[in-house]
Amino acid sequence: MPPVQSTSSHIPNPLILALGAALIAWAGSAQAGRSCENKPLTPEVMAKGLNLAARTYKVLDAEFQKNGTQVVLLAREGQDLSKYDLKYSHYGWAYKTPTGPWRVAHKLNECGTAGGHVYRQGLGEFFLDDLWRYEAAIQVPTPAVQQALLQFLTAPSVLRLQSEPYSMVSYAWGSKYQQSNQWATETLAAAMDPAAIQNRAQAQAWLQAKGYEPGALIVRAFSRLGGRMTAANIAFDDHPNDKRYASRIETVTVDSVTQWLLRTQMAQAVRTVQ
Repeated sequence: MPPVQSTSSHIPNPLILALGAALIAWAGSAQAGRSCENKPLTPEVMAKGLNLAARTYKVLDAEFQKNGTQVVLLAREGQDLSKYDLKYSHYGWAYKTPTGPWRVAHKLNECGTAGGHVYRQGLGEFFLDDLWRYEAAIQVPTPAVQQALLQFLTAPSVLRLQSEPYSMVSYAWGSKYQQSNQWATETLAAAMDPAAIQNRAQAQAWLQAKGYEPGALIVRAFSRLGGRMTAANIAFDDHPNDKRYASRIETVTVDSVTQWLLRTQMAQAVRTVQ
């Protein structure tokens, strides 16, 4: 299993634009919850992303100063998912490091491939790209959940449930593929019971026992066929036939996770940063 990959930007200031040339090479190589289109990263797009990162940094640090918050669910709007009644496309776990900066542990798809890896990145990288809408979502877990996540995310255990085969619409209760939100949600389960949960099947059983319900997308047969033929990172063959033939694609969405965390009182209501 490969080590967690890391990039270094965390400066909460628009002046980070000076680092743009170094970040452009990264931006096209690993993405999740975004369009994955091959287009240049313009100064305007970079400025928007980094300004959102700066605003998010201020909110997170204020939360840390006021409540001692050290871990939050952090989501972004990389694509327009309104036709599926969804708002946020991708999330990771943002945590405050001992040296001060906030880092985000999340899984990214290697664009143009059917593989994905786990990264630790600064807020600048997390919001770098042509997002659908420059708005972030923050959800603060309970102190007990934060503590469990912090210990898990900052240790080699962060890779325990990482599985490279990637599909953007992987079946929530399957193991053939693993998309980004699925990794983050299964990792939450493992962090909450690290001794008992050593694999993905055990993590999914824990999530089911806790009442998690995946998002159900209505994806017609023509769309499924087109997606599978044109994109390496989209597959439907892991979904049960009865659900797939009924055009019901059950996958882990940001909205379903945040609603579940609020419903089970594992986290507060979602807050937005615009």
